[in-house]
Amino acid sequence: MILGVVDHQGAKPAALQRAQGRALVSVGLSRGQSRLVDLAQAGSARVMLPRSLGPRPEAVFLNTAGGLTSGDRLGFAMSVGAGAALTATTQTAERAYLAVDGPARLTIRAEVAAGATLDWLPQETILFQGSDLSRETQIDLGPGASCLLVEIVTLGRRAMGEVVTKAQLTDRRTVTAQGQPLHIEALRLTPESLRDAGSPAVLGSNSGLAGGGLAGGGLAHVFASLGLCGAGAEAAVEALRALPRPEGVRAAVSGWNGRCLLRATGTDLWPLKLYLGRVMARLTDRPLPRVWQMQGVA
Repeated sequence: MILGVVDHQGAKPAALQRAQGRALVSVGLSRGQSRLVDLAQAGSARVMLPRSLGPRPEAVFLNTAGGLTSGDRLGFAMSVGAGAALTATTQTAERAYLAVDGPARLTIRAEVAAGATLDWLPQETILFQGSDLSRETQIDLGPGASCLLVEIVTLGRRAMGEVVTKAQLTDRRTVTAQGQPLHIEALRLTPESLRDAGSPAVLGSNSGLAGGGLAGGGLAHVFASLGLCGAGAEAAVEALRALPRPEGVRAAVSGWNGRCLLRATGTDLWPLKLYLGRVMARLTDRPLPRVWQMQGVA
């Protein structure tokens, strides 16, 4: 899609190319192992399948456009057949850049058939100053199926001295079980909410939380949401609560009715990713995706 904009002199419109892409990976159970059934990719969306070291295949999605801005459309889709298993992630951080003409849109869809499991473990999303991203994740679970999903958002790059005061993120995650809502989570981040982010209820510290105060009482620059959904998922709560948290990371865990949910904030990305790596390893009893391991999060 090409959008027309007027140059600074108002002389004539200039054409800006907008990125579009869709990628799909489908796996099924064959001879006791999960194997590739279908793969499709178009535009700026790609999916790679690293050689598996075990019975569980791994898919790595990437956006060759290098980031998202106004008018961009990107979609990732996964299908996991009955009894099969898939771990999916992204090659690197997704970047939401300055958007002056409406949001970029990212959609994630997954169908997880009876008795199947899906781990959707993308790397972090970086919101740059002036960015506008609309993201929707929809996961449909069949009977006895389960999924683990994580989302990490960081406000700029702290190591580069970036301070994000104006950004927009609309993020909606929905997990259904046999067509019935199991987990629905919606987040709306605006410049107004960033202005009030110093509240302990948002991204500010609260030294009164035992073992959870942010180092130096600073403002969190990264936040994450993790969910384990499926029968008996709530049983994982106590094990996660017992995990030690690095300095500068706050986290809370709850669980009920087939859900185990974790919320975490951090003053820096790296300690939070290390913590989440331990959480995911505890929940799955499996190695993290290779792209996570290559960064030292093991």
